[in-house]
Amino acid sequence: MSVSDEHEHQDRFNWVELGRIAVIGVAALVTWLRLWPTVAGFDALPLAVTLVGSYPIFRAALAAVLERRMTMELSMTIAIVAALAIGESFTALVIVFFVLGAEVIEGLTVAKGRNAIKRLVDLLPRTVIVRGPGGERETDAGALAVGDIVVVKPGGRIPVDGAVVAGHSFVDQSTITGESMPVEKTLGASVFAGTINQFGALEIRTTGIGRETAFGKIIEAVERAEQSRAPIQKTADRLAGYLVYFALASAAITFIITRDIRSTISVVIVAGACGIAAGTPLAILGAIGRSARLGAIVKGGLYLELLGRVDTVVLDKTGTVTFGTPEVTAILPCAGVRAEDLLATAAAAETRSEHPIAKAVLKRASAQSLEVKAAEAFTYIPGRGIRSVQAGDEILVGNQAFLATRQIDTSAYAPSAPGFSEVLVSRGGRLLGALQIADVVRPEAIEAVSRLRRMGLRTVLFTGDTPGIARAVAEHLQVDEVAAELLPEDKLARVKTLQKDGCWVAMVGDGVNDAPALVEASVGVAMGSGTDVAMESADVVLLGSDLLRFVETLVVARTCRRIIMQNFAGTLIVDGVGIVLAAFGYLNPMIAAFIHVASELAFILNSTRLLPRGSGVMRTGARAPHGTPVSSSSWVGPVPEIRSP
Repeated sequence: MSVSDEHEHQDRFNWVELGRIAVIGVAALVTWLRLWPTVAGFDALPLAVTLVGSYPIFRAALAAVLERRMTMELSMTIAIVAALAIGESFTALVIVFFVLGAEVIEGLTVAKGRNAIKRLVDLLPRTVIVRGPGGERETDAGALAVGDIVVVKPGGRIPVDGAVVAGHSFVDQSTITGESMPVEKTLGASVFAGTINQFGALEIRTTGIGRETAFGKIIEAVERAEQSRAPIQKTADRLAGYLVYFALASAAITFIITRDIRSTISVVIVAGACGIAAGTPLAILGAIGRSARLGAIVKGGLYLELLGRVDTVVLDKTGTVTFGTPEVTAILPCAGVRAEDLLATAAAAETRSEHPIAKAVLKRASAQSLEVKAAEAFTYIPGRGIRSVQAGDEILVGNQAFLATRQIDTSAYAPSAPGFSEVLVSRGGRLLGALQIADVVRPEAIEAVSRLRRMGLRTVLFTGDTPGIARAVAEHLQVDEVAAELLPEDKLARVKTLQKDGCWVAMVGDGVNDAPALVEASVGVAMGSGTDVAMESADVVLLGSDLLRFVETLVVARTCRRIIMQNFAGTLIVDGVGIVLAAFGYLNPMIAAFIHVASELAFILNSTRLLPRGSGVMRTGARAPHGTPVSSSSWVGPVPEIRSP
């Protein structure tokens, strides 16, 4: 039967349907065994039961006629009435029995997808403990507001998105991020609604509630999937209508040639596109629901369909395939200088600086547990470096030209390969060495690009960085193409060019400068750690920054498309063969009804393969949101030269 927004049948198994089907089954058995006497040669019982039992089908058929639509309900109504007209009351009962039975099974499969929403909603606590001026109090979760301090005790489920303001614990984030191991949470750490506090008590300042949380977005994605009508689904509806016209035309031709009313009715019954009409929205529902559990919010069936057709993936560099923050990746001391002394000297000079490179130097010094004493004086020279004084010694940190102006001999400095940034460090007029600064490539991005290429997709890297930096990252990621020094309008133009060349483009980005290209692409994909503008502009939003989630979502979208096409092809084959057999008298109406319903159920069950199973998240390919390594690879790529030589 057709499943659409106007579908009026019961969509879940209930006692009314159970009673109706049972009565029809008993009536069919009584009619078959001839236990009910006819009155003046008229089978009153089967007629009455058929009319009462067929009410849902007749009602849907009438609605279709009023709306001038050709549906399978209308086709079945014609078949039932025709069977009764020629005295095939048993066949009419069997048709109704099969159709309503299939409807119930279809309703159960759709209800399974809808129950996923209820299970998700039920995961969040109904009451919460809030800390206020008067101490702790228990309140309804619906009364929470942004800024409230929520107390979550060990074993409790976190009700909001927020940041830890007190406490220390480990949190099971598998429902959101797919991480198999609990994540340590200390002061300032972000937490997600729907995750479980494992050990210590946490106090959390609320930043997101209800539908504004990452968990709420998952629920919305599943709900939206239920209402989604992608173009491929509309194609299914049209094809279903065409097949009904074809079946009726075939039936008319059969009757004209054979004058056999039983064969004519069999043709009408056997031909149907119920599997297409019911299976398509079910596959879309399952695919979007599964994507949400993988950590990718697809904003509708339209984008799921487009994602299944993508053949080119464009990746922004900074923040998408890299972490977007510079780090010290190599310490290069001169002869006779210890690496620890070089790093400690640079850190002392950078203590008062707010520059990104200063933060990278201080972070590395802290990671190596170095004792850093702040310099007494500090001067920043834009575009060159900094000058500071410690214990009477002048410390310089900057590019080679800057040190040369201060009469520092830099002849011992040997620049690294193009694409890397380095800052030189001197103390007391002597060059100590250099620090190599780079933007770290996300380890999972390497695996993601590899998998995209194995799937036969073309990969392109976009960046505003210099060609040397772009090539260094592109070569390690092994992307097919790279474009450097791009402004936002350049990225937009490049996407338009790819589409003009016939490509179906997915653009993956995280920044404001990516928004125009995200909107223009066939499918825009935003990293969950990116800007609000990027996420609003995108058609798919990843929870976190793991590109492998995007890859898994691509796999799901392709699987969904493949299942729908299987249903298309299967329906055409079954209908074609069935019509020929029925037209030549090899199928009676009862067997035709059985074939019709059996094929419908087969295609519906084929679509249910995408429905999420269980109450946990799908962890295939899922990774931590902040670049938790997925392999032993730990290559780092370059950042633009900010103050480097």
